[in-house]
Amino acid sequence: MKILNDHEMRIAERLLHKHVPNSLKVYGLLFTANRTTQEDGTLEVAVDAWPDFKVIVCRPGTKGTGAAGDPEPVSLFCTDERFLSEMLTGEGVIDWRAHFMFAGTDASYTPVLKEECSKRGTSFRCFTRVHLLHLPDCDSLLSSEHGEVDLRVSSLNDSHVELVNTSWKFGGDEHGYRTIKKMIGKFPSCCIIDDHGQPVSWILVYGYCAMGMLHTLPAHRGKCYAKALVRCMARKLHAQGFPLYCYVEEENTVSYRLLKNLGFIEDPSYRAGWFECNF
Repeated sequence: MKILNDHEMRIAERLLHKHVPNSLKVYGLLFTANRTTQEDGTLEVAVDAWPDFKVIVCRPGTKGTGAAGDPEPVSLFCTDERFLSEMLTGEGVIDWRAHFMFAGTDASYTPVLKEECSKRGTSFRCFTRVHLLHLPDCDSLLSSEHGEVDLRVSSLNDSHVELVNTSWKFGGDEHGYRTIKKMIGKFPSCCIIDDHGQPVSWILVYGYCAMGMLHTLPAHRGKCYAKALVRCMARKLHAQGFPLYCYVEEENTVSYRLLKNLGFIEDPSYRAGWFECNF
């Protein structure tokens, strides 16, 4: 195992770009880390070999990324799955005693991950499975539609954290509040506001660059706000060089159809998942 330094992380980002879209979760983490000041080593990137790695793992650094009780996120990508088990059994790669989550991981890795957990008596469960949708050609999406210019589009701020948290399926608690506050403070966001300046529809960006938390308050649905916000966020991210992608839960057919209609594509054989361990 090798821990990458800042220079090597920039090289790894370029190498991972060759494997987009399947590498997008880890690519997005490195994209962010390489363009922001690292906060006391909150992210570590480990590889099985350098520079010709077959497995790359992003994990919390010495300072961690969350509060006590929060599962630690671990993200990984393989260019050759045959090397995955060997990497995971390496000393110090994974803290199997901790409460952690394989986040945004290729679902085809499930048998290997489950087996490694079983060997250590570590509990393992699928938290959620998702589609990976990305936009390789954004020309049509980035063109303005008639009527969008009339919308009151703004950005979220700290006063909106609680509103977003209460509407997020995986939020509603302190962990959700901290996550959303960090997202609003560090990454782009878009919202549509009402006559009183309050958000009625919004979309955020996770620390791994994926668009998410798209939501419209029930009283304001049916006005194409979600479609307008995806376009708005895509323009903003595209201008800053971000990859354009998102995860959609398998049962969320409304968001899935919306994104497909906007030109997002997927590999129908690919699924990603969040897998919780040692819970």
